[in-house]
Amino acid sequence: MTKTSLKLRGSMPALVTPFRDGKIDEAAFRALIDWQIEQGSTGLVPVGTTGESPTLSHEEHHRVVEICVDQARGRVPVIAGAGSNATDEAVDLARHAEKAGADAVLVVTPYYNRPTQEGMYRHFKAVNDAIGLPIVIYNIPPRSVVDMSVDTMKRLYELKNIAGVKDATANLARVSLQRMAMGPDFVQLSGEDMTALAYMAAGGHGCISVVANVAPKPCADLMACCLSGDYAGALAVQDRLAPLHNAIFLEPGLAGAKHGLSILGKTSEEVRLPLIPVTEPTGKAIRSAMVHAGLINGCPPPGPPARAPGAPARRGGAGGAWYHPRISACRTRRRSSRSSANIRSGC
Repeated sequence: MTKTSLKLRGSMPALVTPFRDGKIDEAAFRALIDWQIEQGSTGLVPVGTTGESPTLSHEEHHRVVEICVDQARGRVPVIAGAGSNATDEAVDLARHAEKAGADAVLVVTPYYNRPTQEGMYRHFKAVNDAIGLPIVIYNIPPRSVVDMSVDTMKRLYELKNIAGVKDATANLARVSLQRMAMGPDFVQLSGEDMTALAYMAAGGHGCISVVANVAPKPCADLMACCLSGDYAGALAVQDRLAPLHNAIFLEPGLAGAKHGLSILGKTSEEVRLPLIPVTEPTGKAIRSAMVHAGLINGCPPPGPPARAPGAPARRGGAGGAWYHPRISACRTRRRSSRSSANIRSGC
């Protein structure tokens, strides 16, 4: 796989790592991967921050990548997390991902030790020189405390494996600046759910999403609308997802995502310290947002937001269907397989 042959587009969940009794829940993880693909996710990103990579041992990190590659079976690309603030460790993780059969790696800018632009360049060049897989830069200044400049990205893009960026700067101007510097083939993936629609309008190619763990089909629909140029349709989906984008991040996003998945009966809420499960008020907010998004039964939202001219028609209420003229079929949410214990019913 080369950076020119790998086409990263659409909605790609930054997968949670399910736990049970302190151990990786392999069965739940495999089922989650299958569900994500069935629901329309176009790529999978294991062992990022949402996958609790900081609290996984190296052996566990390797195993999660291996499970993901094995279960995906080539149906969608696997972009394995391989980030570290120690260059040698990042190289080792990237080499393992390549050996395991991943399609690309996601490498975060080194955090806490605050390298210069030249230090970041050399860090990514070392990973580039060690493997033959496409590399997606993960630029997230709020967490790493360093911001890779457009000029440094441009230098890195000249290397054989640097393919694009997961951009969590929350600066929408960066999309245009990066597009001007590197051209339209430089893959630009939003790393922030709430602004992903705006990011796509500025020239993005997709989103590595936390919320897609819980709402894979709506997130896939939103990206499909954007990629087809139907921004009215995308806005209609966004209106349903916005409360969930907000609620999941009231506390650390991976804990919010695991809570939502537990409501759906997909995984447990278990996380590793220093993180803890979400508090009761946040849990209530997530459940309410899931009702609003149509993911579970409950009182429907007061009414659909006003539809822009040309937007696709939608059925109101939780569990309705979104009709989109440039998506091959109406994507209807099915609830028949959900247990009554996991469905909130009654108004």
